[in-house]
Amino acid sequence: MRIAMISMHTSPLMQPGIGDAGGMNVYVLNVATHLARQGVEVDIFTRATRPSQGEVVEIGDNLRVINIVAGPYEGLTKEELPTQLAAFAGGIVQFVKCFGVDYDLIHTHYWLSGQVGWLLRDIWEVPLVHTAHTLAAVKNHHRAATDTPESEARRICEQQLVDNAQVLVVNTLEETNDLVRHYDAEPDRIRVMSPGTDTELFTPGTTKNTELARRHLGIPMHAKVVAFVGRLQEFKGPQVLIKAAAEMLARDPDRNLNVIICGGASGASARLENYKNLAHELGVAHRVRFLDPRPPQELVTIYQAADIVAVPSYNESFGLVAMEAQASGTPVVAARVGGLPIAVAEGETGVLVDGHDPADWADALTQLLDDDATRMRMAEDAVVHASNFSWQSSASTLAEIYAEVLSTEIPECPKRFAMGNDNH
Repeated sequence: MRIAMISMHTSPLMQPGIGDAGGMNVYVLNVATHLARQGVEVDIFTRATRPSQGEVVEIGDNLRVINIVAGPYEGLTKEELPTQLAAFAGGIVQFVKCFGVDYDLIHTHYWLSGQVGWLLRDIWEVPLVHTAHTLAAVKNHHRAATDTPESEARRICEQQLVDNAQVLVVNTLEETNDLVRHYDAEPDRIRVMSPGTDTELFTPGTTKNTELARRHLGIPMHAKVVAFVGRLQEFKGPQVLIKAAAEMLARDPDRNLNVIICGGASGASARLENYKNLAHELGVAHRVRFLDPRPPQELVTIYQAADIVAVPSYNESFGLVAMEAQASGTPVVAARVGGLPIAVAEGETGVLVDGHDPADWADALTQLLDDDATRMRMAEDAVVHASNFSWQSSASTLAEIYAEVLSTEIPECPKRFAMGNDNH
């Protein structure tokens, strides 16, 4: 089986937390890696962002990343990438023609890739599987009041993909419901594949590991630490955590609280300084530390150094950060949205908060930080919970979905294109 995966707007090799790179990058790279280990040949097509990348990057046996030149290497925002869809699709067609590659199936990630895959499906006459990761209608439904809404153009493009893909792969049953509710998707064309986590990398730290992690990060040993990991944008909710920390310290100025925010600004209007200024305005700048995004091998140190990881997103299709934190033995306080109620076992491995009121978040964080016994129990249970989610299992499920799709006959041309003699 040979699969063409398309991830146009962000390469799976990019550092998560920088620009548009995030959970989707982790998802695509890990699923592709484990599919390749199971004998599936995978080529991941992405847009080239610098000339030094090379056209073809060999990741391992059966796995390549192919960088397609479409527009200038730098200077294009994600919002401007629709202007390069034709160039990107053309680049893929040219690559396939030059190298004589044939694919059994196309799997696209995000709506930009989906639009390209929709075209290539009909050129190559192979099935199209699509994973949205996020949806415009859902993001607009859950967005923060100050967040920029997603465009109607994007929503229309997503509707086209829902109508035309052979199968839609989602992370959770909640996503299935979102597709049916907002896009009138046919439930029998939706398949659920739960994402996983790297439980070999993200492991619980010993007391010594925690001490080393805090020393490395310059965190006082006896402080209570809450960490946020992710892109800095309103939708991910770092402002909710900063405001909650201010509320906690207003209630108890002597509280030994430290907040770590690890990530880079993402989006046209996002600025790191906005969040630093917010912390300064609220009088908690001395308790909030901002760290640049870092690779998974270093990210585990942050999880191990934290007492709690906060995930105050306005929506998450699953919540990979929450799962990585739990695999590292750290309880999670998360918003009760999207797939987070599945990623976090409420009352066992963390706490779910209704809404994004900083006072409610302050209550939840305070209660768990002050209850050492419960927090320690949750830390142990979190590791067990995370062990039930593996990328190997995810890839196996996806391979089964591919096999099912390939065993199903692709519909012939729509009837609206049929021409009778009276149309001549």
